[in-house]
Amino acid sequence: MARPIEFDRPKAVNRALALFWRKGYQATSLADLLTAMAISRSSFYAAFTDKRSLFIECLDLFSARTLQLLQRARAEMPPVDALQSFFERNFIGAGGAAAARGHWGCMLVSTVLEMAGVDDDLASRASRHLSDMQSIFQACLQDADATPAQAEALAALLMLFNEGIRVSSRRRLPDAQHLQPIATAFRLVRSAIA
Repeated sequence: MARPIEFDRPKAVNRALALFWRKGYQATSLADLLTAMAISRSSFYAAFTDKRSLFIECLDLFSARTLQLLQRARAEMPPVDALQSFFERNFIGAGGAAAARGHWGCMLVSTVLEMAGVDDDLASRASRHLSDMQSIFQACLQDADATPAQAEALAALLMLFNEGIRVSSRRRLPDAQHLQPIATAFRLVRSAIA
């Protein structure tokens, strides 16, 4: 009979997610994971099978949380404001751990960059999650009365912008250097659908 898991699995997964997000897949060793998750090697293998399986779980969780943030903003704000808020939230009023995470970029974008040509399945999985985000961008723009063609084109533009700003955030520039281009981008979006 297998021994029951003797640790808080969601807490351990959250710690692994943060580590993968900050360091990437390849730079995160099993020893790093065991330390961060505060679990033994045998518990790790019993609960997660291997590092890659855990990474996939973390990547999917990161995507689900990101989509929830977008959907929540979409429910609480006018559609274009919701999108702008999604872009700005890492750079406005973030303190402590939130500010540090703002400089980690996006786990999905980082995975595409890191794993393309190394592990195309992981890169493709992250890319599919980014496509799901782009679909929400498009739906928000249609909610803002963009035509379907405008919404599709602007959503694609915003996804390219998203990828760029998430990579740029790793440069640890002052927040104002990110906020100004975000404001400019959304002025252009608003004028395109006005």
